[in-house]
Amino acid sequence: MRSANEYIPTIGLEVHAQLLTKSKMFAPEATSYGKAPNAQVSAITLAHPGTMPMLNRKAIDSALKMGLACHTSITRYNEFARKNYFYPDLAKGYQITQDKTPLCTDGYVTIDTPLEKKIRIKRIHIEEDTAKSMHDMMPGYTLLDFNRAGCPLIEIVTEPDVSTQEEAYAFLAEIRRLVRYLEICNGNMEEGSLRCDANISVRKKGTEQLGQKVEVKNMNSMRHVQMAIAYEIKRQIKILEEGGKILSSTRSYHAEAGITVHQRNKETMSEYRYFPEPDLSPLIVDKGWIQTIQENMPPLPRVLAKKFTTLYKLSTYDTNVLLEDKSIALFFEQTCPHTTHYKAVANWMMGPIKSYLNQEKTTLALLPITPIRLAKLVDMVATDQISFSVASAKLFPLLFKHPTTDIYQIAQQEGLLQKESSEELEAWIHTVLNKYPDKVEAYRKGKKGLIGFFMGEVMKLSKGQANPKQASLLLQKIL
Repeated sequence: MRSANEYIPTIGLEVHAQLLTKSKMFAPEATSYGKAPNAQVSAITLAHPGTMPMLNRKAIDSALKMGLACHTSITRYNEFARKNYFYPDLAKGYQITQDKTPLCTDGYVTIDTPLEKKIRIKRIHIEEDTAKSMHDMMPGYTLLDFNRAGCPLIEIVTEPDVSTQEEAYAFLAEIRRLVRYLEICNGNMEEGSLRCDANISVRKKGTEQLGQKVEVKNMNSMRHVQMAIAYEIKRQIKILEEGGKILSSTRSYHAEAGITVHQRNKETMSEYRYFPEPDLSPLIVDKGWIQTIQENMPPLPRVLAKKFTTLYKLSTYDTNVLLEDKSIALFFEQTCPHTTHYKAVANWMMGPIKSYLNQEKTTLALLPITPIRLAKLVDMVATDQISFSVASAKLFPLLFKHPTTDIYQIAQQEGLLQKESSEELEAWIHTVLNKYPDKVEAYRKGKKGLIGFFMGEVMKLSKGQANPKQASLLLQKIL
């Protein structure tokens, strides 16, 4: 068999993101996740005769945010369309979507794999979700939960710019990070809030014409997308090497077996019989609407990343860890104007603060400490007024009990400030040395590694109050 290196994979992605709205795209019922099956349905969702859809304004706002974040052009005159197909999870027999006039077109998302690359966005359009089919609850039956039916979605469609499974993973990670920063989708793929279809083809090197693509549908894990693409590339190359032809088809990924499985032959656009939705008026997006959305956009992760690495001189690793959580990243940025010890702030965010949030199962919004107080704490450690271990283990918890008291005053009252007095340091050092005369003798005979032991004992005896730098110098002098 010819080497896989002689083939070029071409991959396009379609990502569905469920928008964080309180009501559905065209109906009034709630969109909460995890409710009892069919508890959030209405006559509109169930397509009862005589019902009429009504457009959800917040869903449009959310789609516009994503369009601006992806550098797209916004379509001013929008029409909705009916996409007709029969499936049990589609009560109306059609899906309300956009066809000729997607809300957002011609943008891009930048990824790092590790080199920077732009993945072009062909379109972002709005549509409603289908119901959820459950095949494993009653043997021989498929059950339908219409809670999800009608929930607002955006579909983000790329150009075929993705070349590897690693790039696909990086693109999905960036999309998930964007929707979370914009607060338009929770990005939880395990809940189905973010789902991905991958269109995959291969062609021999030197051939310009793209190969026949195969679509792998409804994957709700970035890892599964990566593995499905890898498997599908190998499968298609094997078929071509054996003289076969790739059929245009829709497949699903079976994670347990690590394979893709044929579902059906791929429908063509004409089979969907798109036509304008007669029950919805055209949507006009004017300049004022776009400007309002633009003015209220939050800082985006790549903008913050550049700021963190250039202005605050953080490593790429530290930057990426901070950017994983929007609230952590913004709290870090809000703290930095009050101190010059940026790396120390990052360490606090990634260490004690993150640990506290996980331990208490709370969020930064409920944390009773301000960026100014964190900066003060960082500066006290940086200027040797208090050790990091004492600050994180003892002083930090006290800030929650005394949210308005000056931090220095708290440390002073609790006896947590480091001692710099030579008399106090000498007293602690001599106490330790008198306790271990044999080790003192060993040190003086050349076993210099014992300095660490002595320092540990001094810090223990002083309950962390000894200034480590001065204590170390004085200890060596005395020895």
